[in-house]
Amino acid sequence: MTIVDLLNQNASLYANETALTEINPCFEPESRITWREYSLVQPEPGKPFHRAITWGEFQARANRFANLLMSRGCRPGDKVAILLMNSIEWLPVYFGVLKAGAVVVPLNYRYVAEEIRYCLEKADCSVLVFGPEFVGRMEEICDRLPGVRHMFYVGEDCPTFADSYEKMISYCTDADPALPLREEDDAAIYFSSGTTGFPKAILHPHRSLIHAARVEQNHHGQTHEDVFLCIPPLYHTGAKMHWFGSLMSGGRAVLLKGTRPEWILRAVSEEHCTIVWLLVPWAQDILDAIERGELHPEDYSLGQWRLMHIGAQPVPPSLIHRWLTVFPHHQYDTNYGLSESIGPGCVHLGVGNTDKVGAIGRAGYGWQVRIVDEHERPVPRGEVGELCVRGPGVMKCYYKDPQATAEVLHGDWLLTGDMAMEDEDGFIYLVDRKKDVIITGGENLYPVQIEDFIRRNDAVKDVAVIGLPDPRLGEIAAAIVERKPGAALTEEELMRFCHELPRYKRPRRIIFAPVPRNPTGKIEKPKLRRQYCGESLVAQQIER
Repeated sequence: MTIVDLLNQNASLYANETALTEINPCFEPESRITWREYSLVQPEPGKPFHRAITWGEFQARANRFANLLMSRGCRPGDKVAILLMNSIEWLPVYFGVLKAGAVVVPLNYRYVAEEIRYCLEKADCSVLVFGPEFVGRMEEICDRLPGVRHMFYVGEDCPTFADSYEKMISYCTDADPALPLREEDDAAIYFSSGTTGFPKAILHPHRSLIHAARVEQNHHGQTHEDVFLCIPPLYHTGAKMHWFGSLMSGGRAVLLKGTRPEWILRAVSEEHCTIVWLLVPWAQDILDAIERGELHPEDYSLGQWRLMHIGAQPVPPSLIHRWLTVFPHHQYDTNYGLSESIGPGCVHLGVGNTDKVGAIGRAGYGWQVRIVDEHERPVPRGEVGELCVRGPGVMKCYYKDPQATAEVLHGDWLLTGDMAMEDEDGFIYLVDRKKDVIITGGENLYPVQIEDFIRRNDAVKDVAVIGLPDPRLGEIAAAIVERKPGAALTEEELMRFCHELPRYKRPRRIIFAPVPRNPTGKIEKPKLRRQYCGESLVAQQIER
């Protein structure tokens, strides 16, 4: 079975039921409309806007795009890139690529023009689908993409160097191409998040995608009645693989284009969402807005909301304790994963283990884990080592990069680059990224531990700890601290607060400044290193 079979199944069982709803809080017509009606409506600026698509329409549009690709000479194994903001078009395009037997290549919408060009060339893409937000960037590079034979534009006012996606698929049949697909066939290339340098191209077979769907439903028990609220970008494995749980059950999903706390609660309330995946900053913003009296949960219908889960970055235990105080009826889970392990779920906490908040959990469904030393020998429980995972979702390779592949794939095991420890009950705790460990005076400091402590301060909104060069100690720990709005926290007060930490773990420098995060919520520490200690420290961290 492949992931395409699940779409075919849902289109057969639930053809007239809604599969996807898109909400753009920036505008809305007088009433909600379906996909078929959308082209007849001129949206009124300034109001939230809804679009909807059924499973039958989803299937038809995916089939049409697959047939369009095949009519343009796209063959099994060809690479098709997607450069779109979250929208109702995104997933039908994705499945159209797979139905054509091609390899889908989602691109980060934050890439600048040269990064887009790099990724298209790195992945050998012959087709690109892009949206209006990227016209300017594509104009810079469209004449320097010799391998890209076709460009399809999703939106109005199609640029001259591309073909209109809507116009082109309208000429194509919605008959299923029904190409034979195997679990071992290449399916997708995902690019690493880029927080550690230029992104790597991660190749996954169909086996990885279907396993991700099985993992998600096993962990969170999606049923046909569940409604999943999806906010993070679909180009990333995390959002899409969590949505695969809805695909497994034929349930509805809501794509919310915005992250304001009131928009999230309104979407949960009005769309009757039962499962919400949040990133740490969004969960924190919701709680802060409630504490400031700007948001009142009782104003919304939230009783059906059963599960809030978080992934993509270390989760401060203090945040979850706050959350469960405000929403005591919620199940909570955290999911750990990498794009190399097809996203979330190779390790997960489990909804029944809130007493272990702070841990990332135990091996996920169908996964094995171990923690090893520098010689790849298992370390005793309670000791820190590198986390390794093995299972059906491990990548095939870094595309066209055998050296990088050999560095992280050792037999069936994937070396994650994350330092972790296992407690007496078998629960795994992340300590830090291997490359982020700060060595000060011969002692290893793990920034996540210091960050978790500082976040306990009520005046702190976010924090990132990095190493700064020091002529005597080699490195010292510096904390970049973002205060909550209106908070009056001083450096002296925070230093006193940190006296509860062992002396060698205390930050030697406090910097009050915004903490940058990428679209998946990860702290952009290379950016902070460049800002505060220059390229020389980046080189030192890479060499380590």
